[in-house]
This record gives sequence, C-alpha cells and structure tokens, in this order.
Amino acid sequence: MGLLALGALGVVYGDIGTSPLYALRECFDPHKGLAITESHIMAVLSMIFWSLMLVISIKYIFFILRADNLGEGGILALLALVKSKTGGLTRRFGTLFLVIGIFGAALLFGDAIITPAISVLSAVEGLSIVTPVFSPYIMPFTIVILIVIFALQRLGTGRIGNVFGPIMFVWFTILGAMGINSVVQTPEVLAALNPAYAVLLFWEDPHIAFLVTSSVFLVVTGGEALYADMGHFGRSSIRWSWFVLVLPGLLLNYFGQGALLIRSPEAAKNPFFLMAPDWLLVPLVILSVIAAMIASQAVISGVFSMTRQAVQLGYLPRMRITHTSAEEIGQIYVPLMNTVLCIGTLGLVFAFKTSSNLAGAYGVAVSSVSYTHLTLPTNREV
Repeated sequence: MGLLALGALGVVYGDIGTSPLYALRECFDPHKGLAITESHIMAVLSMIFWSLMLVISIKYIFFILRADNLGEGGILALLALVKSKTGGLTRRFGTLFLVIGIFGAALLFGDAIITPAISVLSAVEGLSIVTPVFSPYIMPFTIVILIVIFALQRLGTGRIGNVFGPIMFVWFTILGAMGINSVVQTPEVLAALNPAYAVLLFWEDPHIAFLVTSSVFLVVTGGEALYADMGHFGRSSIRWSWFVLVLPGLLLNYFGQGALLIRSPEAAKNPFFLMAPDWLLVPLVILSVIAAMIASQAVISGVFSMTRQAVQLGYLPRMRITHTSAEEIGQIYVPLMNTVLCIGTLGLVFAFKTSSNLAGAYGVAVSSVSYTHLTLPTNREV
C-alpha cells in the first residue's frame, strides 16, 4: 500500500496540493471588498480550515469514498449504483438523479480544463516575484508547459504517479515547513481553528462573506478528482496519504500565509511566494511549476475514468480507450479526451491570461461538482 499511497500523492492530490498558490490570495482580492485586518484574516483561515475538514476529510474521505462501483469512483459510478437499485428512491427520482449525475460529470470535465490553466499560470506567475523581467514570458512558458503535460498522458497514470509521487512528497513537506516557519512567528493565528471567527464575518457583513466564500472553495479543488481517481489507486491509499501528509501540509501552509498577512498585509498580492525566504524563491518557483503539472494530472486522469464510465453507461459514443497497466484495470488513457482537454485548456489561457481572472470560474465549477456528489444518494441510502 505504501507504493500506491506514494503514487496517489502524484496523481490524486496534485490538484488540491497546488491550491495554496492562489486560494488565500484570491480571498483578499480587492474586488471582493474584504479589508486585510487581523479579524478578517482569522475569519478566512477559519473558513479554510473547516472547509477542508467538512468537505474533504468528512464528506469525501469518510463517506463518498465508500460509494464505489466495483472499485471505481466518480459521480457516474455513483449514478450507476443508483440505477442498479430498485428501491423507492430510484423509481421515483431516477430521472432527477440522472440529470444531476450527468450535470456533475459535465462540470468535472470543465474543471479538468480549468485546473491545468489556473495551476500552471499561478506557478509561472511566481517568476514575476523573482524579477519583473520575466513578466512578458509568463504566457509562452505556460503554453509550453501545458503542451508537455498533455503529451505525457500516453505514458499512463501508473508511470506518471511513480515519477510524480516523490516530487509531491517533497512539495507537501516544503508546504508544511514554510507554514511552520511563519506560524511560529505569529502563533496567535492558530486561534482561527475556532469557527466563531467565520460565523462573526457572516454576521457582520454577509454580502462580503458570501463573495469570499467563492474563493474559499478554491481550497477544496481536487476533492471531486479524488473520488474519480479512486479506481486508479484504491480507497485505503487515498485515505492514508490525506491524513498523514496532505492535510497537515495544506493546513500549515494556509495558516503560515495568514500569519504572514497579519505581520505584513501588503504581502496579500502573493502571500505564498512572499512567505518564502529569498534564497528559496527561485527553487520554489521551479518546484511550483512541477507541482502545477502534477495538479493537472489529478483531474485529467479523473476525466479518463469518467469517460470510460460514461461509455459503459451509454452516455458517450464508443471511443478508443488504452489500458496502460497490466496490474491495475483502472489505469487508462483516452486519446480523444486528452486532445479535447488540451485544446480547451490552451484556449482558456489565451482568453483569461491571468490566474486571478480564472479564479471566479474555477470556484463555480468546484462548488457545483461538490454539491452534485452530495445530492446523489450513496449505496447505503438507496
């Protein structure tokens, strides 16, 4: 299970693992009107903490991962479970569940186009923190990296996971170390574990709190891919990786960014990179680009699994599906979908140009997919 857990780091958690690049920054986007005060920082951190605990740890890890269809995950696997039952819920609401399932699957396909674009753009934009000289080259670098990502897909998720897994292990370790270094300088930030800070923000200014919530949802990006990728690595490996390394690394980094903002509110323009010491900045940008490439793998492999399920259920026409592993039936490559995703992702980069412009659309896709997973009944409910 150890090797599968390491592979899961490189495929399943790449998406959610790169959210610290942009999530907290977008919460304090000037257009949302949230002043960078200590109380607001604590409120946002509280929202982030409880989002990760409630949406990922409890909803996905403890409950949704139990709803597999012969080891396969994803919203269409959940829909197939509903269809296979003949109880009252299926007879009365079968059509409604079908519409919800297909809608959620479509949103995941959209998420798989947005994720590579925003992740790679956010990472490459770190070059402008190193020196403004790189600013004109952000778009060309992003395009080249995205083309490489989609060209690698034919190798299969197993091989990619074996290569990317150790890199993501280093990534999450550095996320945690950066966070600890910042938190120890401002330990009072840990009080944000109290949900009262978030509740107070909604009580005092519900309009701004609602706008900020759209950015807070960015911290759970990858939850839907986590479920869709279950067939690639299995339930136990995904759970083990989350609680041992991924969750601690993410929480420490978010709280470290919050601690930095309490000390230096002007760092809100890019708290992730500005939290790093000067000597680490260039290596961190390079590692961030690699992590962003890995983040794209999480949703791309999820789309491959979803595509196969849709073909099997008759919701998509038959297409070529290549099995890339002799041991794991869930590890596949779908050339047509890979091409479609590549074209769509490059189109988004050309259209939006910056990660901040993409953040709003990303939050809508993530929150909607998450809601469809919650709406469909599990095999214990049908």
